[in-house]
Amino acid sequence: MCRTVDLHQAVLARNDENALALRGYLGDRGTVAVNLLSSPGSGKTALLEQLLARAVAAGVTAAAVTADLATENDATRLARSGAPVRQILTDGLCHLEAGMLRRRLEGWMPEGTRLLFVENVGNLVCPASYDLGETLRIALASVTEGEDKPVKYPTAFGLAQLVVITKTDIADAVGFDREAFLRGVEQVNPGVPVLETSARTGEGVDALLAHVLRAADGEEAHVPVLAREHERYLDSHDHGDGTGPHVHDGDGDHDHGDGRGPSSGGRGRHDDVPGAAPVPAETGGNAP
Repeated sequence: MCRTVDLHQAVLARNDENALALRGYLGDRGTVAVNLLSSPGSGKTALLEQLLARAVAAGVTAAAVTADLATENDATRLARSGAPVRQILTDGLCHLEAGMLRRRLEGWMPEGTRLLFVENVGNLVCPASYDLGETLRIALASVTEGEDKPVKYPTAFGLAQLVVITKTDIADAVGFDREAFLRGVEQVNPGVPVLETSARTGEGVDALLAHVLRAADGEEAHVPVLAREHERYLDSHDHGDGTGPHVHDGDGDHDHGDGRGPSSGGRGRHDDVPGAAPVPAETGGNAP
């Protein structure tokens, strides 16, 4: 068990290093990455198609990378927006990693791309722990998924810098309890902005694009409490040389984790943070 945990921590530490390099790569090109996380069926692809189309119409240079275990269906759909799109097939892996994303971007991402949307694998468990060099991390949930989604998946929603509710046009029909959902969001991520959207009616799409553009212009994004706690934990275990804590990889070597998650600062898993309040276990049909 200890060896398994050590190996997992080593993988995350290596990803953090790759994410730091990717963040620099994107920054050198003036590109802002937006990491979109949700369960399967949340309406993420439909909303992203609308976002891309409106960005193109407004003269904003935007591109998208979409990840799935199989098929290029989402890339085909997103390409209808007129924006450059690339599909990543993970061959069974339940999340994207920073190194994987960097390899797909090199030689493909158009020069002058201002916004890069990364549609992560449909999964609210393992993708939450992997920094992709993003400037903005968005967690999405549809009104059909239940009001308790944020508290069932506290890492995904607890590290989000923006929470987006989708499919609001059918909220009344499915009996969505908006106030209960918002209470859950506030419980796991106090103060995080929440936007309500509908890809079908267009509600909230312009507001979402405006939020992303403000982040691209340098407006400071929300810093989740969970991310701040993780940063303090890393600082308290720093060796004094700027490398952060050692992470054992299970074979006698040691990696250095830089601790950077979303640009707010902190990959973080809630159970990695000493003193953090207990949260419900992350379980569900979309678990890996």
